[in-house]
Amino acid sequence: MIRYESEGPERLALLPAATVSGFLTGAVRAGRERLPRVAILRASVPIDDASARWDTAPLTELFDEAAHRFADERAAADAWLAPRLHATLRMTRAEAARPELWNFLALAVAPDHVLWRHLAGGEGKDGSVAKVSPPRFAGPHHTQAFARLWWAAEMFRDGHDYRPVEIACGNQDMINTALRLDVIDHKPTALAMVRVLKGLADSGATRLGDRVNALCTAVNTAAGTLMYDVIAPQDPVDHDALAAWIADADAAPAVPWDRLPDGPDDGTASRPSFDRLSELFERFSAEAPLRERGRAM
Repeated sequence: MIRYESEGPERLALLPAATVSGFLTGAVRAGRERLPRVAILRASVPIDDASARWDTAPLTELFDEAAHRFADERAAADAWLAPRLHATLRMTRAEAARPELWNFLALAVAPDHVLWRHLAGGEGKDGSVAKVSPPRFAGPHHTQAFARLWWAAEMFRDGHDYRPVEIACGNQDMINTALRLDVIDHKPTALAMVRVLKGLADSGATRLGDRVNALCTAVNTAAGTLMYDVIAPQDPVDHDALAAWIADADAAPAVPWDRLPDGPDDGTASRPSFDRLSELFERFSAEAPLRERGRAM
């Protein structure tokens, strides 16, 4: 696999989606050919903001450290990287909703990390050379290599506390399935799901992945009639605190590697709402049917 040179762009920019497909050849996605960085930079639009939060150096340091720490267990890097990526790349949700930003990060700044994390070993299912799926470079927020981690941290953090993020991102079924659901935009719902996941993991429950998927299905299905935001109201976000945390990016030190960073102190989930939904979701988990698995003949 190609190791990209470290001298990449110093600042993040926006890479329009319309230009991306031409860059992601099969050889690039197999890690056998370099991306045309000069052409990518020419196609990109600078971010009109001088803040240090758009500097790339802290991000590439994080990605390199994650690859070093989790060389033998790539999926485990998600739980370590998600909160630190979020705390380093300080943004509003509106800013993070721009796919052009994630396109640039994946293609211009850290394509080597996308390949390291998502390129499977061996051959593809049809005997061809294994390749990274294009949406890992430029795809929806629940699939793109970096957007999925940032949004997981945003959805599962409890105010400044990233501990629920570690739990959620430590289970690939939770991060892959729950991020697709609109219901986790409701903070008590997201945190209650994490509490149930932790309870299942701590109890040594078998078929944990199947149980997580069954929980997600049950929570999402019930949302059509229960209206979680009514039975478990969410406290309003402190937007001033979030803005202050973002503005402090220029003076903030690098995120710590051996303890969790602090996120924005913009409000925690309502405890009564959190407890109410946790009890409900534990019942869902106990009653949700698990997927039937075929038996080998």
